[in-house]
Amino acid sequence: MNGERGSVTLWMVGLVMVVLVVGGIAIDLWRGLIAYQHLSSLVDSVAVAAGSGIDESVWRLEGRLVLDPERVQSRVSEAITAQTGLPVAYDVDTAADGSEATVRAWTSVDLTLLRLVSAGPLEVSARATVTPLLSP
Repeated sequence: MNGERGSVTLWMVGLVMVVLVVGGIAIDLWRGLIAYQHLSSLVDSVAVAAGSGIDESVWRLEGRLVLDPERVQSRVSEAITAQTGLPVAYDVDTAADGSEATVRAWTSVDLTLLRLVSAGPLEVSARATVTPLLSP
């Protein structure tokens, strides 16, 4: 029995380390999920704003609904600056024929407890595509 002295202490130290890692995963992944939900709703609302960037001259002259890349970019910039929350980077891509626009946004979430295990932040991104349509 003398050779087993202190084994409970070692088991408790190991158990505490496991609990800290599992707690860190829970906390950091929860923060990542919250950031993704915020980013997803931001991208959805910005995509709606991008869909309103219709080229009015083409609509009036030809009767076609196409997106104007400059108007789309302007609407997206206005919508992004109006939103508050996480600092995000974004990119807007309008199709050459103006049939659709894609908005992508990304941000990073700093890790808390998992910083001891992982080297960098958690990267979160979201994307939405909008197509202008006439409602019936």
